[in-house]
Amino acid sequence: MALILAFGVAFVQMIVPLVGAWRGWSGWMAVAVPAATLQFLLIAASFAALTYSFVVSDFSLQLVVQNSHSAKPMLYKVSGVWGNHEGSMLLWVLIVVLFGGMAAWFGGGLPPKLKARVLSVQSAIGVAFMAFILFTSNPFTRVAQPPFDGRDLNPLLQDPGLAFHPPFLYLGYVGLSMSFSFAVAALIEGRVDAAWARWVRPWTLAAWVFLTIGIALGSWWAYYELGWGGFWFWDPVENASFMPWLFAAALLHSAIVVEKREALKSWTILLAILAFGFSLIGTFLVRSGVITSVHAFANDPERGVFILMILGFFTGGALVLYAFRAHAMEAKGVFGMVSRESALVFNNILLAVSSIVVFIGTIWPLVAEMFFDRTLSVGAPFFEAAFTPFMVVLAIALPIGTMMPWKRAKLGKAVKPLIPAFVLAVAMFLFVWAVQSERTILGPVGFLLGVWLVAGAMTDLWNRLGRGALSYRLSRLARLPRADWGRVTAHAGLGIVFMGISGLMAWEVEDIRVAQSAEPFEVAGLEVMVQQVREVRGPNYFSTMADIRISQDGRTLAVLSPEKRVYPVQAMPTTEAAILNGFWRDIYVVIGDPQDSGGYAVRTFIKPFANWIWAGSIIMALGGLLSLSDRRYRVAAGAARRPRMQGMPAE
Repeated sequence: MALILAFGVAFVQMIVPLVGAWRGWSGWMAVAVPAATLQFLLIAASFAALTYSFVVSDFSLQLVVQNSHSAKPMLYKVSGVWGNHEGSMLLWVLIVVLFGGMAAWFGGGLPPKLKARVLSVQSAIGVAFMAFILFTSNPFTRVAQPPFDGRDLNPLLQDPGLAFHPPFLYLGYVGLSMSFSFAVAALIEGRVDAAWARWVRPWTLAAWVFLTIGIALGSWWAYYELGWGGFWFWDPVENASFMPWLFAAALLHSAIVVEKREALKSWTILLAILAFGFSLIGTFLVRSGVITSVHAFANDPERGVFILMILGFFTGGALVLYAFRAHAMEAKGVFGMVSRESALVFNNILLAVSSIVVFIGTIWPLVAEMFFDRTLSVGAPFFEAAFTPFMVVLAIALPIGTMMPWKRAKLGKAVKPLIPAFVLAVAMFLFVWAVQSERTILGPVGFLLGVWLVAGAMTDLWNRLGRGALSYRLSRLARLPRADWGRVTAHAGLGIVFMGISGLMAWEVEDIRVAQSAEPFEVAGLEVMVQQVREVRGPNYFSTMADIRISQDGRTLAVLSPEKRVYPVQAMPTTEAAILNGFWRDIYVVIGDPQDSGGYAVRTFIKPFANWIWAGSIIMALGGLLSLSDRRYRVAAGAARRPRMQGMPAE
């Protein structure tokens, strides 16, 4: 009932404020705020009811029967709410109305007409997905004769990483809906200016931060849970979250140009539309049944068609409106070929084109099957060959772009402060090349680019301190705007990710063998020995657990306990890797099946710099949060000009 009532309220919020803004009726526009609040309360009540049903194991609900079990740990009972199609769509709608409510509650600085239109467009997105839930994916369908127990959640999803991964990912996906709503509202109003860019940037930045955390959690889960030993497989579902992340990064940088120079208006609006459009494409890929993935929702094609209609309506409608309003988005700022504006344009092109490359690789097998009747598989070799060059160029250009002044720059003057950073990066390249055991170019180049990004970020920070004595410049560090700290931190985090990925891919060691108990073997200078294999019983699974001792030079480093679990309710086995985490490397052990000849299959990996990948991702997200905490980035951005007039430094 709460869900149906919210659907009715959303319908009112979609129409009444929009008409009010068109006719200039303040009373009708004012409906948006209480409607957004009521809509959030109703959806929150609906989501709370579903969560309660999972917590108390109410098997009169079909969804609880299919995705829960009374013996399941409480964390996975709660995460089971969104570990399925219907519940995850309700979480999606909850976040849609949460963002709409936040725009209503904290958007006091927005012009009334723009605010009304933004909330109307946001509510239209809510209407579409509520209709999708009510007509095709009702999470509250009941069963006539409740069973004594449920069928349990997919064992692969019974993991802390997967418990928190979807909410963060959805916060990112749906956060981009706010950027979309601002873009469509600006198109309806026919005005895009610096103030609009200031209002849209916090929402985009928040979405980008959540997406960064969500993608990192998913990558971490794939690394330790699936037992494959990798962090990224270019799986269609992974790509579905990565594409909006790239567009969101491009939108963030493009909005800076609109705010500072009132240029790139058309391009920024287009990026806002495409960023959310690719979020909807990701939703379609995951829920339509057109792809096979370890973490896709297997559903009937009819639901996919409904999502495809939503995608076509919002993205197609926004693009049509964009075409009609192109004349209203004339750029005012003029800039030279060598300038910060040009550097940001170059950044945008690289990010957007790389996202399109990922999209083509993801969707091409479907196109080949539909139109050419051919079964193709596009894997990591294609993506690495096609995507990597764009990232290399981006890493080279990023520090240079941050050093350029607005409007017009001299390349030699801009690059000069970066000479020490360049020397340090080249020195790191030579050092890594000299000390590596295998002659591969991937590791040295990755560390060159990573050090270049980190040192370039530090140079950018130092350059922001101005001129003067060392003590004076250091005293200014604490007074720098948080947005500057955030930018530097995020760029440095990207450099650390570059080093982690290149180090892992270049120097990883893998050993697969049948290991007998108490018979040690050597892997990359380490002694590995299976001490014993025992049977263990968990709360809702049975486990074959091995104790594997890792030694070096006669000294025991750790005893790792990898598992092979079987969840009897779903009769599904899972692999639980055991990892000795370290700053420089991970030692990663997986136990396999028993062999006819005796012993067990054991996979041992030495993974250099693996943790740098997730550390860099966390640092990038921290940079985004630092920028978001800057007072100039608050949602009531219309009020941000007043403190700036009282002496606040310009960015």
